[in-house]
Amino acid sequence: MTAVDKKILVVDDDRETRISLFEALNRHGYQVSVAENGRMALEMLSRSPADLVITDVKMPEMDGLELFSRIRSMDPAVPVVLITGFASVDTAVEAMKKGAFDYILKPFPMEVIEQAATRALEAAALPSGVGGKPPAREGEAVKAIIGEEEAWRRVVERAEAVASSTATVLILGESGTGKEVVARYIHQRSDRRHGPFVALNCAALPDGLLESELFGHEKGAFTGAVSMKKGKFELAHGGTLLLDEIGEIPLHLQAKLLRVLQEEEVDRLGGKTPIKFDVHVIATTNRNLKEAVEKGEFRQDLFYRLNVIPLRLPPLRERRRDIFLLADHFIRRYSGRYGKPVKELSAAARERFLAYEWPGNVRELENMIERAVLLSGGDRLEPWDLWDGEDCAPPPAAAAAEAPSFVDGNGKMMPLREAERQMILQALRKTDNNRTHAAKMLGISVRTLRNKLHEYRNKGLM
Repeated sequence: MTAVDKKILVVDDDRETRISLFEALNRHGYQVSVAENGRMALEMLSRSPADLVITDVKMPEMDGLELFSRIRSMDPAVPVVLITGFASVDTAVEAMKKGAFDYILKPFPMEVIEQAATRALEAAALPSGVGGKPPAREGEAVKAIIGEEEAWRRVVERAEAVASSTATVLILGESGTGKEVVARYIHQRSDRRHGPFVALNCAALPDGLLESELFGHEKGAFTGAVSMKKGKFELAHGGTLLLDEIGEIPLHLQAKLLRVLQEEEVDRLGGKTPIKFDVHVIATTNRNLKEAVEKGEFRQDLFYRLNVIPLRLPPLRERRRDIFLLADHFIRRYSGRYGKPVKELSAAARERFLAYEWPGNVRELENMIERAVLLSGGDRLEPWDLWDGEDCAPPPAAAAAEAPSFVDGNGKMMPLREAERQMILQALRKTDNNRTHAAKMLGISVRTLRNKLHEYRNKGLM
């Protein structure tokens, strides 16, 4: 997203402050909305989610800290910057502990707010699957990575340990396990966190364009090079460069990449003078690079140069304890983002989650939850809300999911009213008492089901 695509909500009961912030941030290229109190802000957020909220602390009715807490419950991923004219160390500490991105004292130059907005939006651009840990450095909500499984915690601890080193990190793992998330986490935990984070997908570009993207080119270096272009190594100077899917880089570029990494200088295509750079390189791959080396598909010397600090991410099927932590996180995130009531997984959905192998890992889980939150009608997510397969579809009314027998203990046919009651009760059991889904299974309206249940209670049949 560009700045034009970013939405910022400014909340302040002082009209002049609202106008000043609106003008400064709008001039910076952001889409800015303003609210004069917390209640109005929450209403606006429920209709149109923001990428960043900047709010005053001292406001009537609902102060900034309460608004911040309400926003966190709606969508923990939205960064919040607090501003106030009443300096309070205790308030600042409380806000930062709860995860506020920054705390700025009035009066302040507008450049301070612009810089805070830029940092907050860059931090919020992290892929999903992160959140929940208090910031490690004052003034910035460095996001942690959700997970309690021991193998995952070891990855996070090792990532934190190497964050401020200059050693090359190689992140290994299946597609969707969160390799880029961990790379960005390392950057945010490092001394380079205020520098650029530049990512390049080595598998997404053809050979000629990949070389130009990596190393840059001078004007006239080749047909179509109408101006000078800096490569990713130059653009990442002072920060972190992520070489995503490094295993897909062609052999003829591997030798040049190795030299660049060893010399810490780059030659643009068509250039005559090497350009020095200071970059922390992180590479990711879902390939087995050792096997690729044995097959002659990847240079051994480049593999050793990249594999200084390997981080192997476990697939989600090996993180069973984390599945529901992640699922609940995504449910809260997308319920808040789309203005939906917060839902929960039914017992049947949780059972299937544990049995499922998750070939797409965390990315598959997140996409599944987002779709289900948007499309489901009940207050619980059922298997048929999450998977599209016929085996997860709600049973037709005639079957009512293992339709009960309509013969009593004496082998006689039940009265129609009793058969109806048995079918309704079984449908409720199958849906964990979710009336919306039970009515759907039975082919009746929720109102009809409610009336039937009321009748059964009055007659002592429930």
